[in-house]
Amino acid sequence: MDRLLSMKVFQRVVDEGSFAAAARVLDMSAPVVTRLVADLEEHLGSRLLQRSTRRLALTDAGQLYLNRVRNILQDIEEADELASAHTQELGGLLRLHATPVLATYVVAPVLASFRERYPNIQIDLEVETLREPPVEDFDITLITADDSFDANLVARKIIEANAILVASPAYVQRRGMPRTPADLSQHDCLRHKTPNGRHRHWRMWHEDEPGVTEEVEVRPVLLTNHPDTLLRAALDGAGITEVTMEMVASYLMRGELVRVLQPWITVRLGIYAALPSRKFIPQRSRVFLDQLMECTRDRSLRALEACDVC
Repeated sequence: MDRLLSMKVFQRVVDEGSFAAAARVLDMSAPVVTRLVADLEEHLGSRLLQRSTRRLALTDAGQLYLNRVRNILQDIEEADELASAHTQELGGLLRLHATPVLATYVVAPVLASFRERYPNIQIDLEVETLREPPVEDFDITLITADDSFDANLVARKIIEANAILVASPAYVQRRGMPRTPADLSQHDCLRHKTPNGRHRHWRMWHEDEPGVTEEVEVRPVLLTNHPDTLLRAALDGAGITEVTMEMVASYLMRGELVRVLQPWITVRLGIYAALPSRKFIPQRSRVFLDQLMECTRDRSLRALEACDVC
């Protein structure tokens, strides 16, 4: 029995959720995949998977074994990459996870230049919004977090992101420009929906005076959990919304949006790249993170310049 191959097949069966799906990914026949897992169980003298017509489930022994197998396979992959780094171009599959906003405004702008530099690295990007994303299942998981960020998570900070208030020139001409945070209570506000009802309050920080804050009660005319909808509505003159400077720099430069209540900001967030392990970081993950940070910080500087101009 090729034990290393069987370990790889076992991990893939668990990750894909079925023998048939694993066989497709591995370009093997389903009987071969089934036999390799069965051979592994026979070698170990322990059942790793509970099989039924509907689903697969790990046994307790299978879960313990899988945790060690992941580390072993990562270790082997790291060793292979270190050995071949000087003679081969970087390649392989890079698995990313991000929310829709981060996928659109952080990951997508990097892909063209990254692919040009590393054409043999294939990107597999999973886009979804989860309260607790499965960090261990991806090479890099992009998340946003405030001061309550879980320091126990293995993560690399990409950038600080501040949200500002913006509106279209047509809206400002029609309704006037707010002069103080309290004026927002008299304006049409477009808010991101929150489960705790905080969308009815805007807490704001003064950029030039640390420690100075305001909290304003507002009546949103639009509530949604989709940031692009808020941005589109603001561009069309529906009201005032909050958005990170990086997202709206180009709109500010073109005059399609104007900043409201400068120098007040509404959110202070960090964008982090969470990693499945502190010890094993594939080289393709390292080079992607380097380019992501370089590209994101360049765009952040342009965003600040745009805000200063406007």
